[in-house]
Amino acid sequence: MVNEHDSFRQEVRQWLDANCPQSMRQPISSEQMVWGGSRLKFANADQQIWFERMRERGWFAPDWPSEYGGGGLSPKQLHIVEQEMSALGCRQPQYNLGIWMLGPVLLEMGNEAQKREHLPPMMKGQVRWCQGFSEPNAGSDLASLKTSAVMDGDDFIVNGAKIWTSYGDQSDWMYALVRTDPKAKKQQGISFILIDMTSPGVSVKPIELISGKSSFCEVFFDNVRVPQRHLVSALNDGWTVAKRLLQHERSAMSKFSEGLAPSHDPLAVARPYLFDEHGALHEPVWRDRLAALMMDSQAFSLTAQRLQEQAMAREDINGIATIMKLVQTEQEVAKYELLNQVMGHRGLSWEGDEFSRDEHDMARQWLLSKTYTISGGSSEIQLNIIAKRVLGMPS
Repeated sequence: MVNEHDSFRQEVRQWLDANCPQSMRQPISSEQMVWGGSRLKFANADQQIWFERMRERGWFAPDWPSEYGGGGLSPKQLHIVEQEMSALGCRQPQYNLGIWMLGPVLLEMGNEAQKREHLPPMMKGQVRWCQGFSEPNAGSDLASLKTSAVMDGDDFIVNGAKIWTSYGDQSDWMYALVRTDPKAKKQQGISFILIDMTSPGVSVKPIELISGKSSFCEVFFDNVRVPQRHLVSALNDGWTVAKRLLQHERSAMSKFSEGLAPSHDPLAVARPYLFDEHGALHEPVWRDRLAALMMDSQAFSLTAQRLQEQAMAREDINGIATIMKLVQTEQEVAKYELLNQVMGHRGLSWEGDEFSRDEHDMARQWLLSKTYTISGGSSEIQLNIIAKRVLGMPS
């Protein structure tokens, strides 16, 4: 007898098979990622077809309420959709930090007007969000931030600067932490607000990275007016909102190893350099190191599956989510360090015709992987959080 979940799984499998183009079932590169927003672009027709079909289905966020554009699915049904997409190798139809991080916080802590204004555009892929937390002198010690928001009638007047803002130059809106009570203790004088990046007084400057990419930016605020209706939760309650959002951020970043973002298959990269014509790897050192890398990856994947099951059972997963972010980013660094060694001098190529584009890309990815252990909370900060909040160790 077919139960309700088996029937739903069959329906999902059939729908995905009929609606996901074959070209959208291949590993993705960074150039092929579709970021939702006002500057939405598609590299080809298949990308647009897949985007539009998933949008119409409400599966940009399958478990969000349907009144805000979501799919209205239960946690178990969401898990089935994710499993079936993975089984077919379906790419993510869009990348959107609003859906991954801000959206869940607005669903939980935002008022109805904020949900109606901001959630549907996320679900339609019309708005791209960035995060305004870190500042030039408030990175690891985020609570010491200085960007101020002073009440003036129905508005806040915002002055200050943010740094390491991912894709700030391409975003439509920012969710930001600002200081609204300079006399209160650090965490108690902070508020969480939403800022339109087209507001007068907002300026953005990209930061060039060692990898040659400029995903990080500085953002400056010069007497920027922000309506008070864009305050999320209560005044001076921003630290509580931020902690909740960071739980979603860590969970989202841990998903990057599950096919949500470009990466490299270690065996595919190593094969031309280490394997003989019969597909055998005879050198025991390289064999052991590659095997260990792949075993760690598989262990992480299985732990991620367990995490999903615990979440569906409504168990507290905050501690594990924090650990997962740390482990996944460190694993990515270890992987690219090993692959760079496997490729030898060809793993250091940068430009020119002597080396292939894939080899140039590997060098950049090796350098870029270093940033993973910083963004979303550095590994050192994560270790402190795990020690204090997860393991309960004394300060």
